[in-house]
Amino acid sequence: MDYNVTIVREFLLLGFAVPPAPGMVLFILILMVYSLSVVINSVIIVLVGSDRRLHKPMYFFISVFSFLELWYPTVTVPGLLQGLLSGGKTVCFGCCVSQFYLHFSLGVTENLLLVVMGFDRYVAFCRPLHYTVIMSPGVCVRFAVGSWIGGFSAFVSHSIQLSRARFCGPAQVDHYYCDFAPLIKLICSDTTNMKTLFSVICCLGGACLLLIMVSYIFILNTILRLPTSTGRHKTFYTCASHLTVVLIFYGTTLFMFARPVDGSDLHTNKIVSVFPSVVTPLLNPIIYSLRNQEVKSALLRAIHGI
Repeated sequence: MDYNVTIVREFLLLGFAVPPAPGMVLFILILMVYSLSVVINSVIIVLVGSDRRLHKPMYFFISVFSFLELWYPTVTVPGLLQGLLSGGKTVCFGCCVSQFYLHFSLGVTENLLLVVMGFDRYVAFCRPLHYTVIMSPGVCVRFAVGSWIGGFSAFVSHSIQLSRARFCGPAQVDHYYCDFAPLIKLICSDTTNMKTLFSVICCLGGACLLLIMVSYIFILNTILRLPTSTGRHKTFYTCASHLTVVLIFYGTTLFMFARPVDGSDLHTNKIVSVFPSVVTPLLNPIIYSLRNQEVKSALLRAIHGI
């Protein structure tokens, strides 16, 4: 009989060990960024839905992306804020599994949406005469729904296996949310299957990145063949904004998951994960939307209307 195996009913999320004064400063800063992110993404959703001039495939996908960016940080940031105030946070076992499932499902959904948005830009720039036919409203809705279904299907098996796993020792997770790597370290039962499935999904993420890069290579080739420098500049400006979002997302993701993680690397990942959880949901709408002239005009019209 193995006396190290325990029936886990709750986990202690260790979060960040910071003194009270710096912890309060971080709490206020993260709360401000999170609140601003929620407001900006909500404004973009309302703008795209209410302004007929923004009823285009690109803005439809941006609004879907903004909707995702409302939920992605909400899964982890409230717990991070609570941990900064109390020095740790206790979550029930079911809540931890649910948070694991939602966090990674939303991450895969974002991955798929970026692929769809890259394809949308490819069709817009490389096949402009067929754009309205290829990216019809029905096709856009199917792409969006398919991204969400694909994202929330990817981690069903992981979550079921996690809920049935046996855990050893103190149920302390060295993170501010229920992440894959620190949870795996606590499992006594065989985790080979979970690790293999996780690696497969990481490889699929790499394939999605390859598809996005291929789309932008074709777009770049089209840009270079434009007859005027003004047209090239405008098109390159739009694509550069989209590509910036892609590089931010995949840069942090690859750093956290595409390398062996052990010991002190877990703490490094914990620090890096703050960026996609807190900062990126604020940067994405600014890069995608608020630097766009049509969105700016729609926002001014809405303000004048109010």
